[in-house]
Amino acid sequence: MTIFQRINHEAVEGIRCGRKNNVNTSFIVYRFGDTVIDTAPSNQWRYIKPFIREKTIRQILLTHHHEDHSGNAVNLQQLTGVTPMAAEGTRTIMEQGFSIPLIQKYLWGKSPAIRLAPLPDTIELEDGSTLEAIAAPGHAEDMVCFYSSEHGFIFTADLYISRTIRYMRDDENLTVLIKSIRKVLARDFETLLCPHRGVVLQGKQALQEKLNNLLELCEKAQHLHHQGQSVKQITRNILGTEDGMSYLTGFSFSKRNLIRESLKVTL
Repeated sequence: MTIFQRINHEAVEGIRCGRKNNVNTSFIVYRFGDTVIDTAPSNQWRYIKPFIREKTIRQILLTHHHEDHSGNAVNLQQLTGVTPMAAEGTRTIMEQGFSIPLIQKYLWGKSPAIRLAPLPDTIELEDGSTLEAIAAPGHAEDMVCFYSSEHGFIFTADLYISRTIRYMRDDENLTVLIKSIRKVLARDFETLLCPHRGVVLQGKQALQEKLNNLLELCEKAQHLHHQGQSVKQITRNILGTEDGMSYLTGFSFSKRNLIRESLKVTL
């Protein structure tokens, strides 16, 4: 494990670290002045700690509770004396603690329980600009994005990740995710900052393409469903057979989950 990338985009800094240098197994912690967005997985603390120590931190924002985003919340609180802020749903989950599947625990580590501070609708930044907290459920019920109208960028949490997806968690809701993408697309931005994909300069266009691809997938899946094909048949015809990722997670992260959800979307 190591630091794979140092990120500098205008006033935003970040580091990418993780078990492997790819989108699915690495994570970027972003910092805007004295504000940190998400905390990275706990098994990367040795690399996050020096990055956080570079500057005085005034506030820490969590996009949602998933362990790759929240794993170092306790560590950051102890290091900086700052209690991370999060939406109500995230605070409830993090205070109670939550279980993590074995494969995810291997990739990211644990996420200890913590009492978080409330997240305001508007967050003031060091340079006088603001971030708007936008509820964006679907991937996770408690997920939010952080949008800067002044700078024309948005921290998208796990809303984007890729223009096309082939797998879905069994606790994701595609109908709600599509609504969240449309909500975010209504904002005026050029760049998106994804903790997995990185800085996407034509971010609004990329997110629109993701929406288009999802709707096209739903249309194809529903067409095959109306022809009488089963979920297994539709999955194989559109996405191919399930592979190691699906079997490794016991199908909690699989192609068939995406197809099942696509059949529920109203077109």
